[in-house]
Order: sequence, then C-alpha cells, then structure tokens
Amino acid sequence: MENLCFRNSVSLFVTIMMVTVLLLPHLTLSDTSDYSRPEKIYVNCGSDSNADYGGRTFVGDMNSSNNSVSLIGKGTEVLDDQSSVAPLIYRTVRIFRRPSSYKFQLDPVGLHFVRLHFSAVFSREDLLKARFTVSATSGSNHHFKSFSLQNTTNIPRVEEFLLMINSPNLEIRFMPEPSSLALVNAIEVFSARNDLEIPTKIDKNLHTIYRLNVGGVKITPANDTLGRTWSLDDDFLFRKDSARNMNSTQKPNYQPGSVAATDLTAPDFVYQTAKAMNRSSSERMGMLMNVTWSFKVKSNYRHFIRVHFCDILSNFPTIDSDFFLYVNGHQRVDVKPSGYDRPVTPFYIDVVTVSDGSGLLNVSIGTKETDKDAGFLNGLEVMEFLSNSGFNSTDGNSSRVPIIAGCVAAAVLVLVLSLLVIVFLKRRRPKNTKPDVDATVWSPLPLYRGGSSDNRPISHNNNSPLRNLNLGLTIPFTDILRATNNFDEQLLIGKGGFGDVYKAILRDGTKAAIKRGKTGSGQGILEFQTEIQVLSRIRHKHLVSLTGYCEENSEMILVYEFMEKGTLKEHLYDSKLPPLTWKQRLEICIGAARGLHYLHSGAEGAIIHRDVKSTNILLDENTIAKVADFGLSKLTIRNQDQTHISTNIKGTFGYLDPEYLSTHILTEKSDVYAFGVVLLEVLCARPALDRYLPHEEVNLAEWALYCKSNGEIEEIVDPRLLGQIEMNSLVKFMEIAEKCLKEYGDERPSMADVIWDLEYVLQLQAVTVRRGIHEEDDSTAIVSGGSLVVPRLMVTDSFSTNSIVHNNGDESDNRFGGITDSSETRVFSQLKISEAR
Repeated sequence: MENLCFRNSVSLFVTIMMVTVLLLPHLTLSDTSDYSRPEKIYVNCGSDSNADYGGRTFVGDMNSSNNSVSLIGKGTEVLDDQSSVAPLIYRTVRIFRRPSSYKFQLDPVGLHFVRLHFSAVFSREDLLKARFTVSATSGSNHHFKSFSLQNTTNIPRVEEFLLMINSPNLEIRFMPEPSSLALVNAIEVFSARNDLEIPTKIDKNLHTIYRLNVGGVKITPANDTLGRTWSLDDDFLFRKDSARNMNSTQKPNYQPGSVAATDLTAPDFVYQTAKAMNRSSSERMGMLMNVTWSFKVKSNYRHFIRVHFCDILSNFPTIDSDFFLYVNGHQRVDVKPSGYDRPVTPFYIDVVTVSDGSGLLNVSIGTKETDKDAGFLNGLEVMEFLSNSGFNSTDGNSSRVPIIAGCVAAAVLVLVLSLLVIVFLKRRRPKNTKPDVDATVWSPLPLYRGGSSDNRPISHNNNSPLRNLNLGLTIPFTDILRATNNFDEQLLIGKGGFGDVYKAILRDGTKAAIKRGKTGSGQGILEFQTEIQVLSRIRHKHLVSLTGYCEENSEMILVYEFMEKGTLKEHLYDSKLPPLTWKQRLEICIGAARGLHYLHSGAEGAIIHRDVKSTNILLDENTIAKVADFGLSKLTIRNQDQTHISTNIKGTFGYLDPEYLSTHILTEKSDVYAFGVVLLEVLCARPALDRYLPHEEVNLAEWALYCKSNGEIEEIVDPRLLGQIEMNSLVKFMEIAEKCLKEYGDERPSMADVIWDLEYVLQLQAVTVRRGIHEEDDSTAIVSGGSLVVPRLMVTDSFSTNSIVHNNGDESDNRFGGITDSSETRVFSQLKISEAR
C-alpha cells in the first residue's frame, strides 16, 4: 500500500511537471578527443574469467580483482557452457530466483550508458520463459523496466539505456516475477562523455529501441567508439523503390556548432552512406512521394528521435538541396544542408514526439518542390522516455518516513484537486438537457474525462457516455470474477493490443471470451466505447457478437461469444494445429469477406474496420469465420459532401493501405487492401511481415506479387497444400489478391466483388475435384511435388483481359509461367452459372 501511494504521488508530480514544462532535450556530444570508455565497468556475469567482445574486455563478476562491482543477494546460480559457439560473454549466465543486485562505484557521475545483455543460449525452458523487472537506482533517481525473454531464443538481446546518474553509487536490481526467474549475461556501464552539460528540468533518461545506419551496412560494436550497434534500415522502409542508396569514401568534415555532429555522435560509416529520394519513382507514380521509415512502438509514449544527416550528394550544397523532415505526418522540420559552408558536413536534428494509438511511428523525408531532386537521410535513432518512479526496496525500513510523507502530501493534493474539479463540472453542467441518444449511435463517443490516470473509467461516476446508450449489456464485475475464476492464468487464451483474453463460463452456462483492458496497452476508453457502440448495433453471421461489458472498479471489460477454434492466424502458422484444407481456407475467406461487406454496405454509412488481419478473424466450432475487434472502426456518412475520412494513421503495419499512409484519407478500400494481405496469408501460411526472412521476402504482399509477375507462384504456396489446389482456382485466387492490393483505392474491387470472385474460385475448385474422381483430364492442373504441373490446355477466367490467349500457345500470360487458355464452355456447362461476369 505504501509503494502504491508513493508511486501515485510521483505519477501526479510528473504529470504536473509535464504540463508546466516542455523542453526539447539537447544531447549534444561535443568533440572530446580525449574520451575513452573505462574497462572496469564491463561485467561478464556468472564467470570468474574475462571475455573480450566488441573491442572491450568484460571482467568476470566472480573475479576478486573487480573492486568496482559487487553482487548482492541470494538465490543466484550460474550456467557455464564453454562448448557453445556463441561469443564468450554469452556462454555464461547468472540466474536470479530472488531479488538481487549489482552495485557499481562510478567516477564521474553524469550521463551514462547502461547496457544489459540477455541470451537464452542454453535453451532451458525456464530461461526461455523468464519474466522479470530490472531497476536502476542512483541517488534520488529510480527507473525500472519489465522484460520477457519468451522470443529471445538463441538470438542475443541487448537493451540500452541512457541514464542520468547523480550519485557515485549505482544499483541495478533484478526482480523475477512470481514463479519465474531473472537472468543476465553481461552488463555495461560507462560515462557518455566527460564534460557533458545537462540541462535541468528535463528528463534525460531514455531507452533505445531502434538505431539504424541508413543506406549502409550493419555497424557492430567493435566499429563504434561507444560500442553501439547500427542496424540496416531496409526492413523499416515503407516503399522500397522510393529511395536509392548512396555512399562516399570522403571523411566527414566535422564542424563546431550546437547541432553539428562529432565522431562520437555517430561513426564515420553512418555519415558516409545514405538513402536519397528516388525522384524517378515519384515521376512514374505521377505524384510527389515521401520516403518513409515506419517503426513499431508503444502507443501513446513520448519518444526522442535523433535524425542524422550528411550531404554526400552535392559538391556544393545550395538552397535547392534543402528538404522537409516529417514525424508521424504532422510534425514538419526544415532540413537545411545549405546552412553549412563546407560539403560533407554531418549534422543532426532532434525531435520529441508522442506516438498515437496505432502503435506505429513514421519518419519521412520529402522534397519542397516536385522538380527538386533533394532529400536524404544517413542515420536514425529512436528512444523512448523512461518515467522517474519510485521502486520498492526490500533491504530495510529506512525509507518508510519519506514514503508516508509523500503519501500524505499526495492525498491532500488529490483531495484539493478533486474538489476543484467537482465545483468546476457542476458550474459547467447544462441544466435540463437530455442526451441525443440517436446522435451517438454511430459517431465516435466523446473521450470520457472521469477516468483514472491510465484513461480507464471509474465506476462510481455516472457521467460515462455508455450510460446514455441504454444498451442493457452491463455485467457486474462480481460476475466477471466468478466467470474467470478471478482471472485465472489457466483460462488465459490470448493477448492483444487492448488486453488479455480469458475463456469463461457465464451465469447461464454459456461459454464466453472476456477481454480485459490493461494498463499501458496503448488502447483506452475511446477504443472501449467504439467497440461497444459498433457491436451493440450490428448483427451478422460473420461478425463476432458482443454479449456484454463491464466498467466497474476502473476496469474496461468486453464479453464476446466464445469462438472455439481461435484466430485464423493460429491455424495458418506458428502453431501445431492441423492444417486447414484449401476448401476450408476459401470458405473462411468468403465468410470474412461477407462480414466486411456487411460493414461497408450499411444504409446510414460504411463502417470501416481499419484493422483487418488474420488475428482479427476468428473461427467457431464449425470453422465459420467471424470478423472481430472493432476498437479502431470509423464511420463514413453517405452524402454528397463526405466520401472519405481524413484521420491519423491507425492499424497494423504490413496490412496498411499505402494510399491511406500517404494521404491520411481512410475509405472502405483500405479494408480491401488489408483483406488482400489476408488472402496471401491464407495461401502462403506466413506473416504479413517477417523480419527474419531475406530482405526481398520480408513484406508478404511485395514478395507474393513479385513471384506472381515472374511465374513463380509455387515458391510461395503453403507446402501443406501440395496436391490440393486446382490450377485455375489458384490463378483466379491470385488475381483477386492482386486486385485488392492495387496501390490506389479506386482501382481495388468492392468487398461485394471480392465475395463473388472468391465464390467463383471455390466453384472452380469443386468442379475439378468432382471431375477428377471419374476421369483423368489434361485440363486438371494441381500444385504437386513442390512445383506447378501445367497442362497443355488450361481453363482460366475468360473475364480477365490479361488471361485471354490463343489455344496454339504462341501467346501466354507470363505471370503464371506461360499458362494457356482453352474454351470456357466446358467449365460453365458444369458450373451452371448463368450470371457470370
């Protein structure tokens, strides 16, 4: 209780300070030629010997000569595997089953890098599932971060922090979660520079999440004075053809100045490579295109972005070489290489921004004029701000007095503020005014201001907008607890952006899926209200039904019908479930398309789902598909003045409509594009984005269309479908996906057209299967033995102008390896489709 009160008081204090003070951080690293990183603060955990890595010597934490580091705590153990091929620092690991600490004696104080190395190279199950919190304490500064190593496996993970250390005593504490453990392989702590002046009144504590060498190769710690890793940028580039790589062998001309870079700001390698705008690509598109890098980040977090520039394109920079930098589409900064007298002069721009609820952060460069060939970027760093919060100490009771004092002060302050807010609201509340219930049925509900600090509603406040809808769907929190057995982890069936999902049994004995919003999920009351208002007003066989909700006790809980077979994604990849047949996959696609068509064809206006993906398509016990998760949905009103919505970008990267990304204009065709990606997931059984694949294969949509254009469809088809897919069915299916993925929305089909085409694909498949039982026919082609078996004569969709060819085979559609066409009379006589288009 004391800890909770203390954290609340600190949280309130930080909130007040953020309202009154907004300063831009200046992390300028001046030219410090005498700078060197002391070797004594590199720790090889779980070892009594030293290990060299990245040009640094890590001293074993069991080495008695290492006087500047001490290990405090019990419940530790060590694993040592010198037979491993991993780097030396990852061959040993220290494991903590109880709270334990490393303490460091630092000289000097000030801004420091802190890096933690994790690697579960021992493949022990308990290591792979480690969940723990790490805190860093120095003087009055306390910072903590939670970690989960479930996806680490054999790939070492390095977490880097930039912390203001105001005491020579630094404690890094590891605290495992209940029934779990903590671990660490190596620790680095060193001064960022010797004479860095820190502005006051600003939080300079950061966690690095991305660091990119744009247009160049990966830079390893051995090639960076500060031991940083600079990754490739290609996987984050939205359009691969929007930029071209540039490089130079000239050494950067470092100049003095407040934003001029030094050899410590970034290595020379960063400033000798760049990506420049590909003007020829923009000309082909007939429009001014930006070059955009997109990053997954935590929603609604403050981020510090440092963008590195060095003009290696121009011999003499002029005003024509200036361009714009955009952050999240709404912050625009002038980039002026012309402001530097000497060519190849590195400089940087710092931006502080708050991410929106989409979970994406976009950084773009764009020319000021269409006829100017300007715009480049050399390096990019993205960091998130850490909160300065109190952390529980189990070493003694010496801190009770300040904690209690903080609690009392916070309680008095909260009481005073609450009274002022109540008086203000009473004076502002209009008299004798009834809410217009009909007006709130489709439009997004206003943001509820009576919530807790994490934007959750508070049950005792009767001003919740949901109460005005009279839905009759509220479920008492006690019933929720009973249905989930107090949110028993054994009943946990899924995790999403909004919160955890539990399997539950309601009072009437029916099964339900209960989604519980969680703190820091990135989605709050607005998404909660949108989901309720949309699902309470629509009913369809292929849309998940909402059976109730609860907003008591600062909770946001949604109760849905239970979908026995989970998500479509779980049946396609990353699970051990039996594979779906081709027929089942087609039926699932048709069902999901019907659900989306219902949303798009409302009499009042189209509901745009805005987050169509395989995880939001659920399957019931009969494998019937239902579209779910309407928290990001938007309504377009059908009138002459509004045919689209201009809005902030929200959705999931890999499914986002490129036109929506570039224009911020949302239409039903944005859902159609995302559905096209889902079609490819169904065919290929792989994620929309897979960063572990070769560069050209990372983006599923781009890779699939590339294979289609080169007649290599067999390269992307799920191997488990071998021998199942009739060739005409496959050809038509790929044509549908390609139409959905057109760059411009007006070129994409409606969901009604998609349904018709998918039903045609299913009929093509069914006719061939029935015919194949009774006869062998040259016009039956299947995916077999890892390649496409293409017959001499092939039935195709005669209504696609690209697929009509001569029967003699002289001309063919090279998209599918030279497939030829025969008379379609035979197919239509068996399909008995009179209204075919």
